[in-house]
Amino acid sequence: AAPCTENNHKQCTLEFALDVPFTSTSEGSIALQCLSPDREPRKGGISKELTVSGSTLYVRWRADEARILHLSVGSFMDHLFLVMETMELFRPPVPQ
Repeated sequence: AAPCTENNHKQCTLEFALDVPFTSTSEGSIALQCLSPDREPRKGGISKELTVSGSTLYVRWRADEARILHLSVGSFMDHLFLVMETMELFRPPVPQ
């Protein structure tokens, strides 16, 4: 994406990337399955792509406006926290 400048601010695209490491490949896949169905409520102006490789979940956003990007990332982080908290509750205990 082109950097935003005073001359092109109406045509620039904002991008944000997040890499979330999990403790196992199965946890990364579970997170992908839980978080993928959430579509953006707004048509146009933003896109979100989720992929998993090994035990890492990769999330990439592209948006036309900072406000929309901020809302989408914030909402995703809330959902991600809930998924991670739930996985922690159901994770088998570690042998001592």
